[in-house]
Amino acid sequence: MNNIAMWILAGGAVGWAAFAFFKANEQRGRMFSVVIGMFGGFFGGNVLAPMLGAITDRPNDFSPFSLAVALASATAWLVISDLLSRRFRT
Repeated sequence: MNNIAMWILAGGAVGWAAFAFFKANEQRGRMFSVVIGMFGGFFGGNVLAPMLGAITDRPNDFSPFSLAVALASATAWLVISDLLSRRFRT
């Protein structure tokens, strides 16, 4: 449970930073960027990290690798959503 909260918070922080500093998803708003970041962090930590070998002895142990994968996944989701938004903007 601790890891899930950290992945979601880290993803939300990436979403906020992407909106505040890089103006990603600017037309759709800050909250949308934060939600995409949170989803990306959860997806990265929960789905991608175990596939890439982030296994701990106990399920609730902290894994720095899982956190790094969650941050990378949140960033990727934000970049993809921004590119799609720019491509299909009407």
